[in-house]
Amino acid sequence: MNVIPFQREEDRFLDTYRTHLFQDKKGQTAEDYGYIVAAFVKWLADRPMHEGRFRPDMISTVAVEMFLNRKRTVKDKVTGEEREEPYSVSSKNKMRAAVSHFCTWLMDQGLLDKNPARRVEIPPHPLMAPRILTDDQRLVLRTLVERQGDLRSQAIFALGYWAGCRVSDVSWLKISDTHLTIKSGWLRVGHKGGKQREIDLLNQARRPLYEYLQERLNDDRHQDSEFVFTSQRSGRLTEAGIHHWLRTLKEKATKGEWELIKNVTFHDLRHDFAHRCREAGWTLEEIAYYLGHITKQGAPAIQTTARYTQVSREQIKEKLKLL
Repeated sequence: MNVIPFQREEDRFLDTYRTHLFQDKKGQTAEDYGYIVAAFVKWLADRPMHEGRFRPDMISTVAVEMFLNRKRTVKDKVTGEEREEPYSVSSKNKMRAAVSHFCTWLMDQGLLDKNPARRVEIPPHPLMAPRILTDDQRLVLRTLVERQGDLRSQAIFALGYWAGCRVSDVSWLKISDTHLTIKSGWLRVGHKGGKQREIDLLNQARRPLYEYLQERLNDDRHQDSEFVFTSQRSGRLTEAGIHHWLRTLKEKATKGEWELIKNVTFHDLRHDFAHRCREAGWTLEEIAYYLGHITKQGAPAIQTTARYTQVSREQIKEKLKLL
C-alpha cells in the first residue's frame, strides 16, 4: 500500500507533482492548480481516519465532493465581521479540474486505478430573477462614483449603468472603436464570442467617456496602448481589474450605504439597464440587439433577453392595483 506522510511545503511527493504541473500547465493556471491540490492533500490527510497521512487510494468521488462543498471564511471589509459562505460554481469547477489533473497524474504514476473527480457533478447556479436595483441602490452607486471624482471611474460606471456593457466589453474596448464628439457618439463593442455590434450612447454614457479620453490624451502613461482603459501594471484593464475597481468603490461607502450595495456586481448594472429599457418601452428585440444577445444566425436571442427582463413580484403587485 502506498502511504505518503504529509509534510506541508517540504513534502517531496507534492514537489514531484508540481514539477509535472508546471511543465503541463502555464502561468496562473499552474499556480492555482498547485495551491488547490496542496489544499486537497492536506484536507484529506487531516481527516480523523487518515491520521495525518495521505494515501492516493483514499481519494474517492465522495471525498472530492465534500472537499468542493466546504465553506470558506470571509471577512466583511466594512464591518470586519467574519462569516462562512460556500464557494461559487466557477470556483468549484476550477477546484474539480485541478483535483482531476492531480488524479490523472497519480494514475500515470501507477498510484491510482481511476479518476474519481470525473464522476463529480457540480450543479449550475439556480435560475434566479436578475437583479433590479432599487432607487436607493442607484442613488448610492451614482453618488459613490460622483464622490470618487475621477473621470476614469465615471466612464467605467457609465458604460455599465447607462449602456449595459459587459465587463468584457469595457475591458477590451479599443480607442479605434470609440467614435465620440462633444454632442454625439457611438461604440463598436462585443468582445465576448466575437459578436461585435455598434451602439449609440446616451449623453450620460457619452459625456464621461469623452471627457476621460480627452484627459488621457494628456497622460503619458500607456500612450502606446490601443485600449481605452489601462491599469498601472498593464496596457489593458482586465475583467478582474474592473471587478476590483467596483469592490474598491463600494468599500468607500458608509455603513448604511454598504448594506444597500454590498452584493451589487458590475453585471447587475447591465441587468438593471435592461429593465430600465423595458420600462421605457423598448421591445425585447431592441434590447437584445443593444445588449448583444444575438444568435449565430444573427437574429435577436429573445430567450436570453427575456431572462434579463423577467418581471418581479413587486412589479406584479403594482399592476394588481390597476385592476
